[in-house]
Amino acid sequence: MQEFEKMFRLDGKVALIVGAASGIGRSAARGLAAAGALALCADLNAAGAEESAAGIRAEGGHAEALELNVTDNAQVRSVVSEIQEKHGRLDVLVSTPAINVRKPLLNYTGDEFDKVLRVNLKGNFLIAQAVGRVMSEQGSGSIILFSSIRSVTVEPGQGVYAATKAGLVQMARALAAELGGRGVRVNCIAPGIVETPLTQQIKSQPDWYNAYANKNALKRWASADEMAGPVVFLASPASSYVTGAVLFADAGWTAIDGRFDPPV
Repeated sequence: MQEFEKMFRLDGKVALIVGAASGIGRSAARGLAAAGALALCADLNAAGAEESAAGIRAEGGHAEALELNVTDNAQVRSVVSEIQEKHGRLDVLVSTPAINVRKPLLNYTGDEFDKVLRVNLKGNFLIAQAVGRVMSEQGSGSIILFSSIRSVTVEPGQGVYAATKAGLVQMARALAAELGGRGVRVNCIAPGIVETPLTQQIKSQPDWYNAYANKNALKRWASADEMAGPVVFLASPASSYVTGAVLFADAGWTAIDGRFDPPV
């Protein structure tokens, strides 16, 4: 039976948040800690990860900082092993790392293609694989990968990024199918336009920024903090029957036409 008063609580749980130094990752870590989890703030930017962890502790939560490069398989396995050894369990993974090289596909270099795939797809695969093994052994866990509206809708200059975000969805679905029998849930969150360091290029150009805001139903950008709610939901018992799903947190971007309001 569901304990409704505790359905969004994560007390006693250990959560690894990759990409926690800034943006969505930092907000996700704060949200999970507020729900009672120990937030392990991991990032290639070790100083930023420590800043996030310190901020959570200042708010009364529990957090630690870790340096982690998700494209380094040996380091990924080592860090996950250390977490398991120190804490005895790993209940939640939130993985947010992504990069983008904005340019037409015909102008892409092979090195640029490899760079985007190495972080967005391979890096997320490596951390999901390592954590998935731990969760399979303990018979429980929630893996949350960050996709994007670009997994289903794309624009010029976003081709390779979009391909990786679509690939993450299919990888999550495969993991959900493979790990469900062991009590592990795997889902994706697909944000719309969120103000983060990755979108700073757009924010600096008012016409571009406003055009994006006017494309969705709410007519605005999201803050990174608005992604914490979907994360806590998918990490918590509230989503105990949800796996293999994509939660679009996009203000209706993928649901509406957005080009013209007809006179109805």
